Parts: sequence; C-alpha cells; structure tokens
Amino acid sequence: MCTPCCIAQLACCCGSAACSCCCKCCPKIKQSTGTRIMYALYFLLVTVLCAVMMSPTVEQALKENIPFYAEFCQTVNAGEDCKTLVGYAAVYKVCFGMACFFFFFCIFTIRVNNSTGCRAAVHNGFWLLKFIALVACCAGGFFLPNESTFLEVWRYIGAVGGFIFLLIQLMLLVEFAHRWNANWYSGVKYNRLWYAALAFVTLVLFSVGVGAVIFMGIFYTHPEACLLNKIFLGINGSLCLVVSLLAISPFIQKLQPNSGLLQPGVITVYVMYLTFSAFSSKPKEMVVIDGVNTTVCVFPFNSGTESDKKIVTGLGTVILFGCVLYSCLTSTTRRSSAALRVCRNTEPETERARCCFCFGDDTEEYDEEQTGSGQNVVYDEREGTIYSYAFFHFVFFLGSLYVMMTATNWFHYDNHKIEKLLDGSWSVFWVKMASCWVCLILYMWTLVAPIVCPKRFVA
Repeated sequence: MCTPCCIAQLACCCGSAACSCCCKCCPKIKQSTGTRIMYALYFLLVTVLCAVMMSPTVEQALKENIPFYAEFCQTVNAGEDCKTLVGYAAVYKVCFGMACFFFFFCIFTIRVNNSTGCRAAVHNGFWLLKFIALVACCAGGFFLPNESTFLEVWRYIGAVGGFIFLLIQLMLLVEFAHRWNANWYSGVKYNRLWYAALAFVTLVLFSVGVGAVIFMGIFYTHPEACLLNKIFLGINGSLCLVVSLLAISPFIQKLQPNSGLLQPGVITVYVMYLTFSAFSSKPKEMVVIDGVNTTVCVFPFNSGTESDKKIVTGLGTVILFGCVLYSCLTSTTRRSSAALRVCRNTEPETERARCCFCFGDDTEEYDEEQTGSGQNVVYDEREGTIYSYAFFHFVFFLGSLYVMMTATNWFHYDNHKIEKLLDGSWSVFWVKMASCWVCLILYMWTLVAPIVCPKRFVA
C-alpha cells in the first residue's frame, strides 16, 4: 500500500519530483509552497545548529553524556573538547557555508521563468543531494585558510547583509500595513461591518501603542538615570503621533483616499516593540539608592530566578527566528516583490475582503498529481513561475548573514552565549533603535511619495 508513496519520496529526494507528505489525509499542497517550505527547513536546521554552537549549556551536556567525548574531538582534529566547533568563529564558518549555498542557487536560477527547464527541476527537487551539498558547504568553512583574516572580513560582510535584510523586513512591514487597510477597506463597499472591524482593530492597535509608552515610562526610565531611554522614548512616541496625523491629513487624503489610521497603528505597535527590545538590550545601568548599588531601568522579575529569564530568552528567540522565516518566505511573492521593486506586478489588483488576507485565494484550478497513497501535489507553475527563484535564494542568503550577526550579538561577540541573546549590547541597542527610525521614514515616504513624485503614481 505504501510502496507508491515511498517511491514518490525517493523521487523527491533524488529526482526532480515535487515533495509531498506520506499521509494521504494531509491537505493538497502547491509545488511552489512545498519547495519554499523545504528550503525553510534547511535554513531552520542550520539556524538551530548555530544556536547549539553558541550554547555552553549544550556543550556541557555533550561532555557529560557522550562517551569518549574528548577522544572523539581529538580524532576529528576539533581541538580540546571540540573547542573549534563551538563559539562565534564556528557560527561564522557554518553561516558562511549556508550563505554560499543560497548564493550559488541565486546565481544558478537567474532568469528562470518556468518550471519545465532543468534549472527549475534542480530548484524544485533533488532534496537529498542538495542537503548533502549544504552539509559540505557548512563543513568546508572549517577548512578555510587564514582564519583571523576571514573572520574579520566576513564580520563586516555579515553586518552589511544583515542591515539589508533588516531593511527588507521593514519594507515588508509597511507593505503589510497598506495591504491590510486596502483589503479590509474594499469590504466596506458591500458590508459596513468591515468598517466596524477597521475601527475596532485600529483602536486596539493604538491602545497597545499607548500602553507600551506608559509601560516603558514606568519600568525603563528613572529620575536619576537612563537619559537615553527618556530621550528615545519621547522621540519615537512623538514620531508615531506625527505619522498618524500625517496619514489622516487633508492633503494626504486627497491623493490617497484609503489612507487611514490602521496603517500608522501597525507601525506604532512595531516601533514600540522595537523600542522595548532596544531598551531591554541596552547594558544595565546602576545608581546608588540609600547607599546601595541598584540596577535601574529593567523589568523586575517576580521570582528573581534564572528560570524566568530563560523563558523570556527562549520565547524571544523563537519570535526572532519566526520573523526571519516569515520575511524570507513572504518577500518572494509577486505582490511583495513588486512592493520591494524586485519585479513588476502585472496582475490586476483585485481585492476581496478576508480576515486572513495574508493568504491568497486558492480558487485557481491547477493540475493535480495523485502521489500513490500520499499527499496530492498541485502543480501551480506549469504556465510560469509564481515567484522569483533567484530573489528567493538571495533573501535567504541575506537571512543567513542576519542570523549569523544576531546569534553572535553583532559586534559584541566575545564570550557571548546564546542564553544571553536578549541581554544585548550597545551595538544591538543602536541597530534596533535605527530600525525604528528607518521604519517610520519608510512609512512616511509611502505617504508623501505621490506628492513628491506625482508622475510615478499616475494610473
């Protein structure tokens, strides 16, 4: 019964066939979606490996639970207790291999416009062979000569790529805010309940934003310290108010009738999140209170134990890498690529108000292939690719650099541990604070661009 399914899985691993699950009860999956999920799994696997390499807790557990650990490390020439396989240098080398893997496929898939060619077949299949190639790339980083020179140069390349990836994330956020408003506003024409939904969500977003300002004002400022926190909280809060008023100003409404408070509400919440994250990442400040050195401008944990911090760190890490995967996957859709000016969206803009507006309609009819007793695969790229293969791999290339810099605490990598990922440093503080301002500037530009460059926005 399972023989056809097993053969299909072998074809998926070693041939050009699309991947599917062995379970027939799984819903049908598009070929393009399955391909992107497989690359995302590769990316996530290497990301987890980087986290393990930066964790002394895992290193200690390996020493205690693996028999003949020291002898094994000597056998593979990994140094005493496998020191060359842990730490920031090891993360740099592994991420170098992953970045090379995605960069090669970026070059390899340039100008692939349909899924019937040999290059498209390699992109959509041969998963076992590509996994072996990824492992070889990551392992090859440990054999690079002139390690000190490589680490120094690669650090700055990683910083540039990480900043570009951050910029893409922020552009996608702005595009997400505009799309949300446009989608729900289109429903107002035939059902006034969508207007009520817009008003309710907008109220919730601004309530969260104002609550965040009050929260940070209470816990992350102090009368005798934390001057930067006070200044930047005031600046970011004021800028959020400015863009909100700008979005509903008469001269913006004249050119963009759909512009409302939903978009600045989304931007405000995200900016407040980045501000909170920046304050949490700043090195702790201490003042003398009643003759005792006291840490100020930090959120007090009730229990005072390390378990609370580990939970917060773990949750923050999951959210962080979830955002990375979301950016890598959504930035390659036609609509997002057009917003990023990577490709021109020639499809007509037809909006149908939906609660889950992020997901496109699945009403199109495509050819299906019955995979034995397994999952059905929908071949949605027979007429042409629905996303840019080259740009897809380029975003994952940039994501590799961003993960590398984030896992190693950007430029403060000495003695860094993954358990202290959210403790941060001054470099992390300034990166997040700069991200707030870039996000606000990008959104403000989308509002004033039709005024500054009217010819580019003429229908």
